[in-house]
Order: sequence, then structure tokens, then C-alpha cells
Amino acid sequence: MLEWIIKGGPVMIPILLCSVLAFAIIIERFLYLQKAKIDTKKFMDDISTSLKRNRIMEAIDMCEQTPGPIADILKAGILKHDRTRYEIKEAIEDAGLHEIPKLEKNVGLLATIAHIAPLLGLLGTVTGMVNAFQVVQEKSTTLNPVSPADLAGGIWEALITTVAGLIVAIPTLATYNYFVSRVNNFILEIETSATDLINILSEKRGE
Repeated sequence: MLEWIIKGGPVMIPILLCSVLAFAIIIERFLYLQKAKIDTKKFMDDISTSLKRNRIMEAIDMCEQTPGPIADILKAGILKHDRTRYEIKEAIEDAGLHEIPKLEKNVGLLATIAHIAPLLGLLGTVTGMVNAFQVVQEKSTTLNPVSPADLAGGIWEALITTVAGLIVAIPTLATYNYFVSRVNNFILEIETSATDLINILSEKRGE
């Protein structure tokens, strides 16, 4: 592996940095989203039961003891339980503005890495071919025959960087799409839960 990195030339350094950064983001996002995942239906059923029995503090405690953005956003709405429907909705939307970016954090950076890595590989291919042709030129000016070994270094660099760029880009892009799908599911659950909460609190107030 080290031999490949050395033969790939200087362009391998940013490609390796991209792979390390992508790996770190993937691990961090996976752990965060796993921690944020809850049984939304059961959680909403419990919240609904508490609110209908006028146990406001019990519902708030449930939100505080439940990890993830859904609980935090609903808590903001429950704290405004004695306000108008508009004020409850506004509180939930404000909380969403703080919580949703936490779900999306660094996900866009994965897309950037997935696009940059193949371009870096292409750059390495170009520089490798340039090096190969430089060898040919130097040999021709000295009237020495060009051997396959003379071209090997440039060809190695041209091929390895392309392969390395694709090795980084393909799993990174696949993981990016996976995270986007999970974040969208979270947002859908947040919107559905928020609407249900607003309706419950409004009915409780007779609105």
C-alpha cells in the first residue's frame, strides 16, 4: 500500500486526506443519527396520553429524557401549551431551525469530497502522463532509446491516482446518499410529530 502511495506521486496526499476526512465524517454522522433515532410512534402516543390527561410536566420530562431532535422540538411546543396555536407553531419552528442543521451537519461535505476525489485522481493522471512524456523527450534529445522502465513511473502515477480517487469517491457518494435519505426521514417525522402536537394542544384548548 505504501509503495502505491509513493508511486502515485504528490497528488496522492490530498486524496488520502479526503479519505481520512470522509471516514471521520461517516463515523461521526452514523453514531449521531443512531443516537437520535427513536420509536416516534410510541413516543408520540405517550406524549399524547400525558397531554390529554393534563400532565404537562410529565410530557416535558419525557422529552428531556428522550434523545434526539424530535423530543427537543416537541418540548419547545409543549412549553407553550397555554399559548395560541400560532405561538405554539412558531416555537416549534424556531426549535426546528436549531435542531435540523444538527442532522445535516457535514453531510454536504461528503458530497464535496465525492466530487473532488475523482478530479484529484484525474489531475494525478494528467501529471503522470506529463512525467512520462518528459522522460520520452529527455531520452530523445540525448539520442538514447526509450525503454518501458523509463515510462513506468509516469504510467504508475497516472493509473494509481485515478484508482485511488474512485476508491474514495464511490463509497463516499453512496454514504452521502444514505445520510441524505435518513435526514429526510427525520425531517418528515419531525413535521408529522409537530403537526400532531399542535393539533393535540389546540384541541385541549378548544381551538
